[in-house]
Amino acid sequence: MRKLLFLSHRIPYPPDKGDKIRAWHILRHLMQSHRVFVGCLIDDPADWAHVPALRERCAELACFPLHPRWQKLRALARFRPGKPLTLDYFHNPRLRRWVLDTIEREEIDRVFVFCSAMVPYAIDIGDAERVLDFIDADSSKWTEYAERSRWPMSWVWAREGRTLLEFERRAAQSFDHSVFVSEDELRHFRSLAPESAGRTSFISNGVDFRYFSPLHPFDDPFPTGGARIVFTGAMDYRPNIDAVSWFARDVMPLLREDGRSPGFWIVGANPADEVRRLADLAGVHVTGRVPDTRPYLAHADVVAAPLRIARGIQNKVLEAMAMGRPVVATPQAFQGIRAEPGRELLIAEDAPALAQCVTEVLDGRHPLLGCEARNAVETRYDWSTTLAPLDTIWQPEPMAVHSGSVRLPQSGVLS
Repeated sequence: MRKLLFLSHRIPYPPDKGDKIRAWHILRHLMQSHRVFVGCLIDDPADWAHVPALRERCAELACFPLHPRWQKLRALARFRPGKPLTLDYFHNPRLRRWVLDTIEREEIDRVFVFCSAMVPYAIDIGDAERVLDFIDADSSKWTEYAERSRWPMSWVWAREGRTLLEFERRAAQSFDHSVFVSEDELRHFRSLAPESAGRTSFISNGVDFRYFSPLHPFDDPFPTGGARIVFTGAMDYRPNIDAVSWFARDVMPLLREDGRSPGFWIVGANPADEVRRLADLAGVHVTGRVPDTRPYLAHADVVAAPLRIARGIQNKVLEAMAMGRPVVATPQAFQGIRAEPGRELLIAEDAPALAQCVTEVLDGRHPLLGCEARNAVETRYDWSTTLAPLDTIWQPEPMAVHSGSVRLPQSGVLS
């Protein structure tokens, strides 16, 4: 069995949010054909409780703490022209030493890097085949942040977008192959880095539609009556904060104009102060971390995905569809998802249109929407199918182009 090194910017378990969902399913797939050595960072203290469970599944697991506040200060202190702050934020010398030791000790011949921020750890590691999962183009996310921010942060985010894109382009040239989460995201990156066309592809996310199933009986978690509109996600993540703030302040008042009293439930861990303050608004509820989001989805009348900043595929949309719930989403949240608007979910771009779509669902004008959503997920998003292309990426012999042929910007990881 081949030996593979899997590097991730956060622990790829449990699959309870965003990138961890994709990371875990890819890791589990690779474990079927490789002895996998996992190196990762942990930025959430609650994740240390999951280390023993993951360690049982790996040939070896090495986790290193990442303290967000300290790493931000460190990145600013190491500011250099042309260098993305992201690289120093994810720099950990202990993880770097572990990578080099493991490569030599275990004679690793394959490396899978999850997230471009981990690329510097895979530089100068010999002739191992290297595959990079960009997931999405992070550089474009920072550019979108800049467009929605005021100076000086608009300048900071714009600079990060420019410098990170240059880094991403060089990384795509350096690795044997790179993948993205959707065809849309792949097409977007190729438009920014046309030279990458011959060595990039996409591997879609899936959804565990047996776990997220309307057949499971769940107790009603809502303490109040009335219509329930639900949003799920990590509530310290900037795009989610923007989404719920916009919905609570601009869409909810429109829904209440005709005498309705719907409740907007924001379900997710680590709500930022801005999110907590939304609970002061009429009809808005902030739960914080919950042990299981499925009861909230199962008893929701509508699941809202009002994201204005989004990249890749939104797992929250796939999970809600798998639960057979009517979903109302913005075009940004819909991006990359293979579904038919109007039949399998509803798409609306501005606040009045979102309010209108929600009202239509609450009025019973789309009775088959949830059922069609569930059918779409079962047909198109089985993980075993979406991950199948991963098996064809590895070459029988290492490809000729390795890190020595394309020089990447040096980061703090290598110093």
